[in-house]
Amino acid sequence: MDAFQDLLVDGFSRVQEGVGAVLDGLSPDQLRWRPDDAANPVGWLVWHLLRQQDAQLAQLAGLGQAWDQGWRERLDLPYAPDAMGYGQDAAEVGRFELGDPQLLVGYAGAVHELTRRLVEGLDAQGLERVLDDSYDPPVTVGVRVCSVLEDALKHLGQAEYVKGLAQRR
Repeated sequence: MDAFQDLLVDGFSRVQEGVGAVLDGLSPDQLRWRPDDAANPVGWLVWHLLRQQDAQLAQLAGLGQAWDQGWRERLDLPYAPDAMGYGQDAAEVGRFELGDPQLLVGYAGAVHELTRRLVEGLDAQGLERVLDDSYDPPVTVGVRVCSVLEDALKHLGQAEYVKGLAQRR
């Protein structure tokens, strides 16, 4: 791997490790606790960050999503099979229910393996491939991968914050 691939693998490894850390010790009640009726709970934030990473990177790699390899059934969330959290209103987010936080840890591992396969398969030419030229500068595979990582890290930070609130309430 080259330096850029090493950095991406490291960044996404931090997401996977962070997911395990943020879920560690949480009860199912804390997993779904919301600071108010419009806020996102830890469990939903983690699920959403994993779904967006899974769906977007699987598409870039031309691979099937980990979600569709048994994780949708294992998590058994009250959402449409292709849901990722985008556009969900507060009531939909509030339906999040998961009895075992370790299921999200397992899903995170599956998503990380898919991510690693994509990143390790990228070369300079692949990273420069243009996905959307309606932007200036155009969106390339490299830009999209970095955007997915940024989004995952932001949601992980939100989950860490909400966990702290849930534990102190």
